[in-house]
Amino acid sequence: MTRPIDAPRAYHRSGAEQGAHISHEPPEHTGTLRLAARLQERAPLDQLALKDRALDVTAEGVTIADARLPDRPLIYVNEGFERVTGYPVAEVLGRNCRFLQGVDTDPAAIAEIRAAVAAERECVVEILNYRRDGTPFWNRLSITPVRDEGGEVTHFIGIQSDVSARRQAEEGLRQAKEALEHDLRLAARVQQSLLPPPKLHLPGLCVARAFHPCTDLAGDGMGVFPLPGGSVGLYLLDVSGHGVGAALLSFTLNHLLSPSLEGSLLFEGTGDGQGIVSPARLAERLNRQFPMDRTRQYFTLVYGAYDGGRGQFRYVVAGHPSPVLMPRTGPAVPIPGLGLPIGMIEHATYQDESVVLEPGDRLYFYTDGVLEAPDASEVEFGSPRLMAELERVRDLPLREGLELVVDAVRRWSDGDLRDDVSLLAIERVDPRSGV
Repeated sequence: MTRPIDAPRAYHRSGAEQGAHISHEPPEHTGTLRLAARLQERAPLDQLALKDRALDVTAEGVTIADARLPDRPLIYVNEGFERVTGYPVAEVLGRNCRFLQGVDTDPAAIAEIRAAVAAERECVVEILNYRRDGTPFWNRLSITPVRDEGGEVTHFIGIQSDVSARRQAEEGLRQAKEALEHDLRLAARVQQSLLPPPKLHLPGLCVARAFHPCTDLAGDGMGVFPLPGGSVGLYLLDVSGHGVGAALLSFTLNHLLSPSLEGSLLFEGTGDGQGIVSPARLAERLNRQFPMDRTRQYFTLVYGAYDGGRGQFRYVVAGHPSPVLMPRTGPAVPIPGLGLPIGMIEHATYQDESVVLEPGDRLYFYTDGVLEAPDASEVEFGSPRLMAELERVRDLPLREGLELVVDAVRRWSDGDLRDDVSLLAIERVDPRSGV
């Protein structure tokens, strides 16, 4: 019988033939199959060694506790555990991992861990633990049960991550936030102290205000003050934006519009000394001093001086909602007043207006937070509703009526004021009445 000449044979290292082994695979393929077989035989051992090395180099601590033994002792810890806690392997094997707890460890966190282990469920907590040298650290502990084929929990795997740096950063942010909120509350109290009283009785004039900022600090500002010659100055302003920036500008304007402070813009030199500037002149001075390209803000303003002897209110409106005149008899009407917001246009000009109040007449000033307050459908409160509310409270005391108007705005907005809501009102009264 003739044997194929290309049939491969197997030999001892001496060269003796061991018998024929016939293969229909090319020689290169046969070698690949043998290598694959050897790799497959070694795979479990190689994979196990790889897992051990991976567990050792990971930054987190990894522990395995035996759930079948009393007190669930540790049977494995990786090198990461030693780096995180400072405990060498020899000191922790056979012990329960609670040795990491200390005097300031939160009992609630301990109870959560115990409950999860008892219920054989996963658990993730952040708990204050202690290293071998006694220093505390925040441990993000993850516990996962391991079950056998029958569903019984045989082990618990624990992952320890040192999150102390994050917790310290969070604590620093919390303290900074508390300090900022404290400062904001102090600033809000200062701002409130600069407001006129909620109600004020002057000879021949009754004044009331309502001031409801949407945050601690408001961009709205108002003032009522005596002027030389017996007249009364008053203003209501609204700075664009919200928060600290708007409030700082409002503080500054309060200073500049105070007649008793140096640097007040209410006066300027004349041939006879210091004279009161007209409302329009005041608006022009403010517009030059606070250009928007420098301050990045603008504000609206209504300012005027009331002459009690004649009942005349001389005023200027700069981008502000028009005041509303409520005659003692007759419907409420907006009074004239047009002008650009302060700071918006460099060379803006302004015009004085005047209105005469008869006894019993009222004049209402308000910010756009009243008109623009939205409801759930983003429909604004608007001027018609404001007019209706002012009509409804026309026979009530001035202060009480203003607060009822604010209540109506709050109801419209479902209690959520998105902007400052401020109102100021005056009523000409008989000076002999005492009210």
